[in-house]
Amino acid sequence: MKLQCLVATLCLGVGAIAGKYSREVNEPKPSGSDEQTVEFRISKLNQVWEKAKRMQLPPVRQAELHSDLKIQEKNELQWKKMKVEGLDENGEKEAQLRRNFNVILAKYGMDGKRDARSLESNSLKDHESKDGDVFDDPKLDKLWNKAQISGKFSSDELQSLKREFQHHKDKIHEYNILMDTVSRTEEIHKNVISPLEGDAKEDALQRKHTELKEKMRDLNHGFERLRKISHEGFTEDSEFREPRVIELWEAAKRTNLSDDELDSLKEELRHFETKVEKHSHYQEQLELSHQKLRHVETLGDEEHIKRNQEKYNTLAEKTREMGYKMKKHLQDLSQKISRQGLQHNEL
Repeated sequence: MKLQCLVATLCLGVGAIAGKYSREVNEPKPSGSDEQTVEFRISKLNQVWEKAKRMQLPPVRQAELHSDLKIQEKNELQWKKMKVEGLDENGEKEAQLRRNFNVILAKYGMDGKRDARSLESNSLKDHESKDGDVFDDPKLDKLWNKAQISGKFSSDELQSLKREFQHHKDKIHEYNILMDTVSRTEEIHKNVISPLEGDAKEDALQRKHTELKEKMRDLNHGFERLRKISHEGFTEDSEFREPRVIELWEAAKRTNLSDDELDSLKEELRHFETKVEKHSHYQEQLELSHQKLRHVETLGDEEHIKRNQEKYNTLAEKTREMGYKMKKHLQDLSQKISRQGLQHNEL
């Protein structure tokens, strides 16, 4: 009798454990479930997403956040596998992931502090906003205003140039956020006992500052390109139109890649540019769909509202999905160019 009770108890215990780690418990609920759908497999990312929905971020910005969180999720799940395999012993990858997560919070105004990281150069902090200021940065605004009145650009070329200026402005903002995040991280480390002591701690700090220096160098290259185009106009052999693709191509040309390797990369970048343009189109459609939905809601026709809400939800999901694929491709291309450049420099 005692033996039977013991077996029954063990079976119940195994059943409870199986329930705890079963696929049904750990995988997100399907969209059609009565329970709330879980967007991400990592709790803190779900918390950020739920907070973003409560904040009612604009639809395109919310879709961008979703894509950034999906990239963060992918990287964190990869890191967990590395950790199980005994890799990342010095914690470098973990520190980078933590820093990237903090950058996401700051980028979307979710880090609990008012965003005082204005897009200003250190030497021109007293710059006051004027009617001709578009980019909130004195150097960019001055360059843009000159380009507009130069007569060197058609209306389509001005639109392309404006996208490049906007992209550079966003890069400055990201750099300022990263610099602020690194500074705060260092301040925290000064006040706690860290397992990284001596040379190891110094190496960790050095890597952070190296990343900042690389981003500043990229900013300088980007501004020099804008300055050159603004003065000389677009050349007939301009390879690409999208700022992110142009940035990758310019970075590739600064490496020691062979002509054949550059030609192969150029073809891959053309495919990527098509993906970027398609994503931009969906973002525009999402914004229009959101405006239409808000208008329909004011009319009070429940059936009409439901149809437009369904269309908007479908479009939002598609935009998020395309944004993730585009950003993942961008990440892969950036790493590929960086890796190939390093290999050639070592040779």
